Amino acid sequence: MDLRKRSYASVISGIVHPCHLLAVEVSIVNIQPLRRRIAHSAMELFFGANKRAVELPGLLPGQGIQRILICRISHSLGNTLLITPLIREIEACFPGAQIDVLTRSAVSDAIFGTFFSVGNNFRLPAHGFRHPLRWLEVLRGIRRTHYDLVIDPCLRSQTGRLMLLLAKSRFKLGFSDERAGTTLTHVVDAPTIPMPVGQLPVFLLRSALGVVAPRAYPVPDLALTGTEHQQGRAALGRLTARTAAGNEKQRVIGIFANATGHKLLGNEWWRKFMAALEPHCGAYSLVEIVPMSGKSLLDERYPAYYSSDIRKLASVLSGLSRFISADCGIMHLACASGAPVTGIFTVTDAAEWGPYGPNDRVVLAQDLSPAQVAERIAAQLVA
Repeated sequence: MDLRKRSYASVISGIVHPCHLLAVEVSIVNIQPLRRRIAHSAMELFFGANKRAVELPGLLPGQGIQRILICRISHSLGNTLLITPLIREIEACFPGAQIDVLTRSAVSDAIFGTFFSVGNNFRLPAHGFRHPLRWLEVLRGIRRTHYDLVIDPCLRSQTGRLMLLLAKSRFKLGFSDERAGTTLTHVVDAPTIPMPVGQLPVFLLRSALGVVAPRAYPVPDLALTGTEHQQGRAALGRLTARTAAGNEKQRVIGIFANATGHKLLGNEWWRKFMAALEPHCGAYSLVEIVPMSGKSLLDERYPAYYSSDIRKLASVLSGLSRFISADCGIMHLACASGAPVTGIFTVTDAAEWGPYGPNDRVVLAQDLSPAQVAERIAAQLVA
């Protein structure tokens, strides 16, 4: 059977989660490479094998681009927040354009909802194989608009590249990828040295536009309103009222002791860290930011703030004098709230995933004890 004649539904449902079809055989191995190979094969069937991008001469035009679609297919909080620097860059380059976003994040409405430039927020289902009709509905929504520019800002996303290719657009921009045939109009080679993941999409757009004047990269931004900042400060004031009584403490350090997988440092690590950090925090109130489980990871020793609402949590984070955590989604949320952030990195590459705002700091803790990490952060507080 000629796969090119299949309906979008049958092809898309087969490439989004092929692991469901092979669960028994591959349950004990990493299925991600298999998913990529199947997606790669499907893209070749659609668009041809080993085809270099059809590049238009010259750079992207600096005007006449009004309708833009960003294809960043990720469910994670951190990856979704790291698209916001690209939105800010587009606003600077094309100030009158509408930006649509395609994502898989369940909290994308909360992240993009207050950006005045963002129009449609298209959200794919988390498990596309189980929801082919929802996939088709999103695809139809995308194809209703003939975009001026569609951007795949990711280096390795097969699904994002596929959705870019299915969208209607004058210009299609992405990083060079020899693994898949494409019909991009503008291709940018990946940078030769590691750079923060939040800066990569901005690098992509600047390269396509020929921007050479050095200027600071936008940082993650949740576009909190003035009211949200005010409410966050008020919540912190109520939270620290008793611990700060008589000491006139105005500055607050927030500690988030959770992370996922191998980035999790563990309760005993945090106990030793806090015991070493506390003596240096006489001028600060300490607050625990409680994870989604609703349970304290610091033995309920400090005033604690919990919210399942991303924007309310970010509002409180924005009032902190310093936020401290391991590499995790809430670290990126604190960055996007405008709080000064210290990220503790033990396994992931800080050059790619570390915070990079002017007041942000990174501690490389692979070979450090909890007490040594605390001493380094204490030096940052003094500075």
